[in-house]
Amino acid sequence: MVHTQEAAPGATPRFADAAVTFDDVLAELARRRAEFREQRYVPKDFVDRLKQTGLYRAATPAKFGGEPLPPAEFLDRIERISAVDGSTGWVASFGSALIYLAALPVETQAKIYRDGPDVAFAGGLFPIQAAEPTDSGFRVDGHWKFASGCMGADILGVGIPGDESTAGKPRTALLRPDQVEIVQNWDVVGMRGTGSFDLVVRDVEVPREWTFIRGGEPTVDEPLYRYPVIAYAAQVLAVVGAGVARAALDHAEEVGSGYAGVTGAPKLADRPYYRAEVAAAEAALRSARAWFYELSNEVWETVVAGDPATDEQNAHLRLASAHLARTASEVVGRLVEISGTAPIYRDHPLQLLLGDALVPKQHAFLGPAMYDAAGAVLMGLPPTTPGFR
Repeated sequence: MVHTQEAAPGATPRFADAAVTFDDVLAELARRRAEFREQRYVPKDFVDRLKQTGLYRAATPAKFGGEPLPPAEFLDRIERISAVDGSTGWVASFGSALIYLAALPVETQAKIYRDGPDVAFAGGLFPIQAAEPTDSGFRVDGHWKFASGCMGADILGVGIPGDESTAGKPRTALLRPDQVEIVQNWDVVGMRGTGSFDLVVRDVEVPREWTFIRGGEPTVDEPLYRYPVIAYAAQVLAVVGAGVARAALDHAEEVGSGYAGVTGAPKLADRPYYRAEVAAAEAALRSARAWFYELSNEVWETVVAGDPATDEQNAHLRLASAHLARTASEVVGRLVEISGTAPIYRDHPLQLLLGDALVPKQHAFLGPAMYDAAGAVLMGLPPTTPGFR
């Protein structure tokens, strides 16, 4: 079943190719998601399908032909994809990653977008690998992990150290796919189809103007690039968890009236604890989701008005993202717990969704440390986590 998620407040549909509707792409995804899970990555032909919906121009500067979306609109799209397949939602979420590239020199950006605004960027940014400075740039050589979506990417990034000019923040060096070896070693219990493989680069010189500071000052003055960059990166991952939890709730509500245990016990929907837990899970997810989108719209209005997002707004965005990821994972876990023995089977829908829901919550941008860092900022203290803003 393809779930139609209610649109985020203020969302208006836009498509790069008017002949391709978002629902067409979701229907195709529902047919192919098992294929992606089995091969462990979303292939380039389907990334091209996502491009037709405008997802990979949603963070391209308008000056280069992009159609930048307000974050809440983009997040709503990612949530709807994730309700069909979390892995594809995770890969599609990196359509937002072009906000990082806004820190590149304008001339470099013009070269990136010269063939069109639909660009898929993927990166293996950690662990940071040493890069020898050269007269014109950096000599890159190393091995990086977690390059989600790399199999369908048009351009790849790897993490290298910063220097005095970056205030200690690391750089990302950009490379063509033919300069990078992809090691297909992704073997996980959740988000199996993200293709978060390792990247290996051997002795490639990258010009300085093809590197950027992650979260660095943008060289393009458009509203989207004034929205907090790292907070947005956390949001696009958290909302994947929300989509996965939505799929789990849809499943629980649909099968509750039809599933009876092998012992002859009442149908799930006839059991008071099942009804109560499904209702509580529904309330928890919708509440976390509403706060998440409310904050995104509030911060967007601030930056569109020409004002910078405040430290408190950034902290709230980070906190709401961590809370949504945690809530989504807990929702799926609760549904598994009340669903009898059926979910113990490896191919049961809830078992697959349980693994997918775990991944956003475990991400460094969304883990327990975010609560401490957000709390510190809200009480007037410095954030306790590096890269919080």
